[in-house]
Order: sequence, then C-alpha cells, then structure tokens
Amino acid sequence: MKKLIPILIIFSFIIIKPQDRNAVSQITKESLIKTVSILSSKEYDGRLPGSEGYDKAAKFVSNKFLEMKLKPFGDAGYFQFLNVEYNRIDTPVVFEAIIDSETIIYKYGKDFVLRGFSGANSFTLPVAFCGYGISRPDLGYDDYQNVNVKNKIVIVFKQNPKWKIDDKDWGTAYPREKSLVAKQKGAKGILFVSLPNDEKPQPLIGSVMHGEGEQPTVFPQIHISIESANKLLSKVGLTLSECQTKIDEKKKPFSFLTRTKAKVIATTYYQKEAKTMNVVALLEGNDPILKNEYVVIGAHLDHVGSQAGLLFPGANDNASGSAGVLEIAKAFVADKVKPKRSIIFVSFASEEQGLNGSKHFVENLKVPEEKIVAMLNLDCIGYGDSIQVGNGKSSPKLWQIAKDFDEKNFKLMVSDTWSGGGADATPFHEKGIPSLYFVSKYSYDHLHLPTDTVETLNPDLFEKIVRLAFLTSKQIADGNYEREDVR
Repeated sequence: MKKLIPILIIFSFIIIKPQDRNAVSQITKESLIKTVSILSSKEYDGRLPGSEGYDKAAKFVSNKFLEMKLKPFGDAGYFQFLNVEYNRIDTPVVFEAIIDSETIIYKYGKDFVLRGFSGANSFTLPVAFCGYGISRPDLGYDDYQNVNVKNKIVIVFKQNPKWKIDDKDWGTAYPREKSLVAKQKGAKGILFVSLPNDEKPQPLIGSVMHGEGEQPTVFPQIHISIESANKLLSKVGLTLSECQTKIDEKKKPFSFLTRTKAKVIATTYYQKEAKTMNVVALLEGNDPILKNEYVVIGAHLDHVGSQAGLLFPGANDNASGSAGVLEIAKAFVADKVKPKRSIIFVSFASEEQGLNGSKHFVENLKVPEEKIVAMLNLDCIGYGDSIQVGNGKSSPKLWQIAKDFDEKNFKLMVSDTWSGGGADATPFHEKGIPSLYFVSKYSYDHLHLPTDTVETLNPDLFEKIVRLAFLTSKQIADGNYEREDVR
C-alpha cells in the first residue's frame, strides 16, 4: 500500500480539483484579449521604458493590482524604480540612394528602419561596403584594413560570421559595438543589412538591444533591406549575396567603395539615464510558516516603442505575458482557498534592452533570496499552436508539475525544453532560484514588427497557456513543491 501513496498524491495534483475550477474559470480569453488590446494600442506607443507610453502602461498595471487589493511591493507603492538609457526617434527620418544622377527614395518601415539607439545627424556621403564590420587585427581579420571610410557611410552585415578563426569569438555583434568600430575608423554613419545567404534573412525589426559602450549620439544607425543594399552595390556589378559568399569562402575581408552615395537624416533625442519602473504587488499567504516563502510570477511589460510614427505594438511580445500575469493574479484573488505561500506579481521593465528590469528586481529583493521557492515567467504566449515551457532541464521537478497538468487537461505542451533560464527567468536562474519560462511554440512570426497586433493572436491557445501557468503556480503556492537544486 505504501508504494501506491505517491501515485495517488501525484494524480491529485494534476487533475483540476472542483474547488480550483472557479479560480481557473476567472482566466478567460476575452479578458486576456481585452488587456492586450489596451496595452498594444497607439495610446501606449509601443511601451518603450523611459517614455510616456511605458509610464501609462505601468500605471494601468498598478491600477489593476489596486483593484484586486493586492499589497504594493515596490519602492513607492507598486513601483520599483530603475534608470535606463532612452532614445526617442522622431521625424524627419530619411534614407535615399544616389546613383549617378538618379535618386531613389526609400520607404520608412518597408525599406529601412532606424536602430533603437541610432544617433542623430543629416548628410549626403559616399558609401563603402565593409563586410561584417569587424576589425580584429589580433585574429588577422580586418574589414577596414584596405578601404578608407573617413567621412563615408558604411554598409555592414548585421550579424557576425558563422565561421571562426582559431575558434575565437568575434564579439557581441551588437549594433553599438559595430557602430563604434566604424566611427573610430572615421565613418559618419552605418547601414546594417541582414545576411542574404541565410535560409530566412532577418526582417527589418524594431530593436533596442544595443550593447555596451558610450552612445554615439551623432552617428546614425540604420537597418536597410537587402534590396536597398543591392541598389547601392549596383555600380560595382555585385550583389550582397555574392559579397557574402566571397568573404565566407575565403574567410578574408572583401571591402570596397561602392561609387554611390546615400542621403541620411536621423532625428533622435537621447537620455543616458531615464527613470522607469517595474510594477510589483504581493498576495500574502495564509499559512503561518509557509507565508514567509514566495512564488514570483512575472512578465516583461516593455516593448521597443515607436519610430517617427511607426508603431511596434508588441501584442504578443509581451502584452500577452503582461495580461497573463494580471489574469493569474485575478484568479488567485478570486480563489476561495488562499495560497499557503505568498505570491509576488511583477511586470518587468526593459527586458528588450537586456533584462534590465528583472536584473534590478533580483539584485534588490525585499525578501530573502533563499525564500523564493520558484519563479514563473510568461513571454510571448499569445501566438502559435502549442505550449512550450522552458528551463525544464535546470528545474526538472518544477517542469514536471506543468507537464502533468498539461497531459491531464490541455495536451498542448511540447516535450522540448532547455536549461539556463531564458529571458526574464535568467537572473533568477543565475541566483539558483528554480524557474520556468512559459511561451507559445512558433511564436515569433511577427517578432518586433509593426504586424505584432492583437488580431494575430490565438485566443484559445492564449487562455490555455495562462490557465496552465496558474495551475502550476497554485501547486507551488499551496506547498506541493519543495525548492529543488538548480542544475
């Protein structure tokens, strides 16, 4: 009989109990979609931290926490403040190719976008092609060695080579790193272009992932289409694909002056330190001992903003996860049986710039680190066809709770997982806190594009992922999981 007891306990966990059905029913696709519609609307302007739009989104979340009568758990009320770099992109924004006497006017959003941390300037200058934009004399490779780029605009591949020299890393490939190299060589601006020989070249995305170093405030950084780059190479009779092939086959630079010019106007306003905030609330547990242990349920609230009127709505990334956190909070509040452990709900700022909000949260905990039993992260959960729960290889017992619930109730969770955290779960994982990362499978068709709108979402899948995250977190909060050692 003793051998049967653990099996019975497990089955009691994975089947939705009658007393839990009311709480689960609070999570509805209609409510989720409504919240995403609000957060991804023009009023919130893409939710770039440091902007008025992001502040409005943070206020929206804090008001929802207040309506639920959750305890404020920030520095001032629900807000936990931090500083981030901020760059506003305004009009005018211009990119034109000048080939002999012909001027080709490119369309913003279709043929080019600015990088989120572009500098501001206005000029018409000759263009040079400089391969991968890498200067590594220590590796015997320098795309700038045999071309004079002083007072010119350079075209470089946005990514680094897939091959290596002496198995050494090239660097980060972040746009700021490549921009600072080009600037140091005398260039006045940079045109990034995706690798044409990739099976699926990267589209023109909005991005504020810029890398370390000082902001080059008068150095425009533009991401142009492959077709636009080919126009600029047309005078030398080469295509971008041919240039990449030549460099990759010989593993040697192939840089040259294009004999064309480009007109660039970039209008930006940069702040080195702009105030922004995480939004944090607490639901206290009802067990006299376990209430001093915590479950963190979080999602990043930010996206990449807008550029000169071009909106990146961020419906799936990550208004979906933010809506999920609010629905889970609502379900816990509606539950007649309060959790034994306390739950911290948090909307993180500045994930898109490099997990700044979640790092700040972990580095400034208001509770003992060892008392956080688990962290659940929701990111891009509204688009796709199935459920993926990441970090299962690092927190396998935690992952199994989600897997068991899915098998008995939804049958949508794929077996693929990974280790090492992922997105805003990463800072928690690095502190040894067991974490899960809820995401929909095939979630990224509209990633960082103007087309990431609420109309593209899969409401049925969205609802099931959030319900799965709630049921998983409820088991943890009810004391049916002991913190495991992170692998």
